[in-house]
Amino acid sequence: MACMACLLLALAFVAAEAKQMQSNISRGSSLTPTTNSTWLSRSGLYAFGFYRQGNGYAVGIFLAGILEKTVVWTANRDDPPVSNNATLLFTGDGLALPTAEGQNYLVKSSGSTSYASMLDSGNFVLYNSGREILWQSFDHPTDTLLPGQRLLAGDKLFSAKSEADHSTGIFLLNMQHDGNLVQYPVDGTGSASAFYASSTLGAGENVTLNLGADGHLYLLNKTGSNIRNITDGGLPTDEGKFYLMRIDADGIFRLYSHDLKKDAIWSVVWESSKDKCVPKGLCGLNSYCVLSDLKAECRCLPRFESVNQGNPASGCERNFVADACKNRNENFTYTMEELESTTWEDVSYMSLRLSEKGACKQGCLEDCDCEAAFFDGTNCRKRRLPLRYGRRANGTSTIALIKVGVPKPDTDRRIVQPGSKKKAHKWIWIGTAIGAALLVMVLCISSRKLFSGETNPMVENELLEWMESDRSTGDVNGLQNDGKMGNNLTVFSYASVVAATTNFSEENKLGQGALDLFIR
Repeated sequence: MACMACLLLALAFVAAEAKQMQSNISRGSSLTPTTNSTWLSRSGLYAFGFYRQGNGYAVGIFLAGILEKTVVWTANRDDPPVSNNATLLFTGDGLALPTAEGQNYLVKSSGSTSYASMLDSGNFVLYNSGREILWQSFDHPTDTLLPGQRLLAGDKLFSAKSEADHSTGIFLLNMQHDGNLVQYPVDGTGSASAFYASSTLGAGENVTLNLGADGHLYLLNKTGSNIRNITDGGLPTDEGKFYLMRIDADGIFRLYSHDLKKDAIWSVVWESSKDKCVPKGLCGLNSYCVLSDLKAECRCLPRFESVNQGNPASGCERNFVADACKNRNENFTYTMEELESTTWEDVSYMSLRLSEKGACKQGCLEDCDCEAAFFDGTNCRKRRLPLRYGRRANGTSTIALIKVGVPKPDTDRRIVQPGSKKKAHKWIWIGTAIGAALLVMVLCISSRKLFSGETNPMVENELLEWMESDRSTGDVNGLQNDGKMGNNLTVFSYASVVAATTNFSEENKLGQGALDLFIR
């Protein structure tokens, strides 16, 4: 009986090997985006090859057996998309895109490869001639775990930028060496930046995150003992049911199911948070997250504007000029604006025991270093900008007090809209250049009209005498209307102009330009 069991086991192993070998890819094979673009698994469920990304193509693994071609792995995900003229070549060293500079390897094996295989598990594998695994995609996950795949201690999953852009996003899921599974924003991995944790800190080294075929997501320690069930599992595993886990672009990691028989869409079985404002960093600096119809919405601090309207993670910046507080500009005042029921990263530089909100406001207004303050009824915590990890949290008593600059009515020109400084400088330079050019033209024309013809020393001396007198030009030799000198207007001496305008008095002033004074 034991021999029969061994024989059946051996036959099953051979059958499994044969099943995998049917989708083998020989060395020297190639793919192009427009013709032979993929290598399929035996069942046709998975494909390795080119898929559309932006204006070009990326290389990865995706579910080809469903209408919604879901990408589960991407090679060199931050490389720019390639054109439709690209060729992916399977060489003895791995998978390469030949370029003018040489081979750009998307997958580099640790030895000489003999063949590759796209398995029905979703794992793409490179083998040597002895059928030993040299490289497999399951060891290099991007944002997704498939059934049978593990996230090893020290490994991370990084979210994609968006559903359409699979390059690295702004969130990560870290299987830490201390046994804790933790989520962070990419730009901050300290404990204060964490927004999800499995609470298995100190569970030992070599803890792994595992996904079972029944949707069971769990943690195992180095002895193989289950130390934490993240999901209960036990979901239907009949033919056609399929599960995957992914950290999404919004920072939440979810377990999805799909029914291949019904050609259905992906359904969320479990998610790390139902509150879409929980992921820290979803909204950038100086902005905070608010739930609106169960969707996350990023809003700027008072009198701040979005840096990039299409990218909430870019944060917000002041839409007013931040004068140095110590200058005490009389045309510019500060006030405090309130944001109720919000929470922020707490990195205050000073905390005061105050029971009055007004006292907290005044304390910040009188402190040049204070740009915001948090008041909870008993404490006033002073902050410098920027603020980060802001979110609306109903039930919290903390009030955020934001110092904003307000120009007085006659100094509205101080308000600066994004980009207006550059535009203003541009027009100042253009105006200056035009004015200078006009001045030069006027001087040239005047000089030519006044001094054209042969030089006459007598005329020059008489002109000098005239400028110091109160005579009209009609009395000056050489300035009569002879049609040659261009004297079409009556010219008055300086002395006569002084007398006529009462020494350029204010009551005779008609107006003033950049370079001229107009007197009647």
